[in-house]
Amino acid sequence: MIPLSLARIAEITRGKLDGASPEAVVTGPVVIDSRKAEPGALFAALRGERLDGYDFAGQAVAAGAVAVLAEREVGAPAVIVDDVLNAMGALARAVVARLPEVTVAGLTGSAGKTSTKDLLAHLASRLGPTIAPPGSFNNEIGHPLTVLRATEDTRYLVLEMGARGLGHIRRLAGIAPPDIGIVLNVGSAHIGEFGSREVVAKAKGELVEALSAEGTAILNADDPLVRTMAARTPARIVTFGRAPDATVRAVDESLDEAGRSRFTLVTPEGSAAVRLRLHGAHAV
Repeated sequence: MIPLSLARIAEITRGKLDGASPEAVVTGPVVIDSRKAEPGALFAALRGERLDGYDFAGQAVAAGAVAVLAEREVGAPAVIVDDVLNAMGALARAVVARLPEVTVAGLTGSAGKTSTKDLLAHLASRLGPTIAPPGSFNNEIGHPLTVLRATEDTRYLVLEMGARGLGHIRRLAGIAPPDIGIVLNVGSAHIGEFGSREVVAKAKGELVEALSAEGTAILNADDPLVRTMAARTPARIVTFGRAPDATVRAVDESLDEAGRSRFTLVTPEGSAAVRLRLHGAHAV
């Protein structure tokens, strides 16, 4: 995390200090598990279904946390805010604003988000220091926690974005405004929560709506509901898939004896032979 004084954190989160020195500096990380607290950390006290983070505030401070981000007094140095989740989001926005050289890539889709995020992070890390969420840290908790891991050296943020309803991705995109928005597909995995694939598409498309005219939307040309998202953004459009008119497409596909794909990658800059270590044609 970018070092921030408690006075600055209170200003960003519209909070007030309780038993904490304004000059004390949080150097990171921001954690929600007291067992991961370390010298320089900020412990965000959240209430879960089974455990209450407020019960572990003292342990976090004893482990070296500079202060606790909380909604009430905790008997330890704290920044008291109205809503801890909103405060985490505000902190994450402030960190991104301090990184003018960073490129933020947001990724969503009904299936394949996590594996695609891992592949993208692996590739981006060859270009510069990259931060990406562990596992499926793609909600209102995991998203700001991931962004808050960024430092002055970070050049790429690869962020997975999930949604349980309309407005969720819009909120996540507001925390770290994307330069690149990638939509993989629109499926029926969460149709019980959304009601229809069309509503799922509306929710997923909030990512490309968050892009500026200087951004890039990367859309699956093989999914009609994703294709139509091009009309929802002023950003440059890049499509991918098997469709003949896709900007980047796969042709001449085959599977080896272990079910690993081989294909020719066709791009505006030329073509290349690709052999995946992943199993299944869906990995293409």
